[in-house]
Amino acid sequence: MPGINGCAPWSREVVVQMPEVGFPVEMAGCVPVVTAPEEIDITSADGLRAALVAAAARGHGTFVVDMSLTRFCDSSGLHALVAAHQRAQAEGGEVLLVIPDTAVLRVLAVTGMDQLIPNFASLDEALAQAPAVPLGHAGAADSAFPSPSPEAALAHASLSDHHLRPARSSRH
Repeated sequence: MPGINGCAPWSREVVVQMPEVGFPVEMAGCVPVVTAPEEIDITSADGLRAALVAAAARGHGTFVVDMSLTRFCDSSGLHALVAAHQRAQAEGGEVLLVIPDTAVLRVLAVTGMDQLIPNFASLDEALAQAPAVPLGHAGAADSAFPSPSPEAALAHASLSDHHLRPARSSRH
């Protein structure tokens, strides 16, 4: 069943994987979601960079990088994320990071990237901040992305590391 402006409604089941990149790039409705690896270092940064470029090329200004599995990220990974963020901003979009691991979040905080790139404790939270339709589609500015179910909202309200995240009064 089509959702807002022809996009599939948000659902983890509504997924299309793009096999041409090294890391999964899936679609959650109209929003590309890149699944980052467990370790992002010099050996995996090029593959991540390719996946980020593939997500950006899907015609969307905004996409999510799901770092839920990531336990380590070095400077080459940080560079790939900053480059993707800068490209997305130049095209009128943004990169939204999902970082539930406090060690990875700490690396972003030490480098100041937590203030540069919006970050969230869960995929549901990040997708709720993503625009409902790709840039350039009519009604993109006034459309709201469908809310997650009340059960999902309750499940994420008690995240143990949520209090460690910096307050965000506005989006970048």
